[in-house]
Amino acid sequence: MNKEFTGFLKLLLGALRDLLPIILVIGFFQIVVLQQPFPNMAAILSGLICVIVGLALFVQGLEMGLFPIGETMAIAMTRKGSLVGLLSFAFMLGFGTTVAEPALIAVAAEAAEIAGQAGAIENSVSAKESYAFRLRITVALSVGVALLVGVFRILMGWPLQYFIIGGYLTVVATTLFAPPEIIGIAYDSGGVTTSTITVPLVTALGVGLATTIKGRNPLLDGFGLIALASLTPIVFVLVFGMIV
Repeated sequence: MNKEFTGFLKLLLGALRDLLPIILVIGFFQIVVLQQPFPNMAAILSGLICVIVGLALFVQGLEMGLFPIGETMAIAMTRKGSLVGLLSFAFMLGFGTTVAEPALIAVAAEAAEIAGQAGAIENSVSAKESYAFRLRITVALSVGVALLVGVFRILMGWPLQYFIIGGYLTVVATTLFAPPEIIGIAYDSGGVTTSTITVPLVTALGVGLATTIKGRNPLLDGFGLIALASLTPIVFVLVFGMIV
């Protein structure tokens, strides 16, 4: 019991250490620059404790659950020797993790609300819900495609830089033709997809594949899926904006 308590205490201290820079920055600007006391200090301290505990539990959960299961599934799918099965698994993993991403849900809902207020879509509950849902599905499909392409790249041993350079050239070209109202949403969509749920499983997938496939280096080939997963949503959402 003492060993478990000590381990959890280390997790809490580690979470506090990670959060300390932002705590110091906020405290400095609130007290020194703005020269104002913190409003509702008790609520702020309670929230800070919740964040520290939540972060510690989240990191522990990644190490215990998501990383191992991601690597295990990637290794198992590779050993089955089915290219179609492996690519299908990569696509569905990308789609499933992204569509459930809390950050994407929040951004899609906010984008729908602003689009309704700006007159880009009908300012009704049903229209905004439909817009947010279609935006989420578009981004989720894009991440699924990104993982499919990324896994195929690992299998073939192709250099990552060609995909990244080509992808961003496509982003620039697509931006020129997209409506201005969608550009900011599209670029933000690339960031929110690589968040709480998606990153651990996608990273574990890439490392697991590169570890299993003969001739692949986990350091060189196992990473890069996150870059593709944050790149393709920009293109897909820009096209979504042209259509919608």
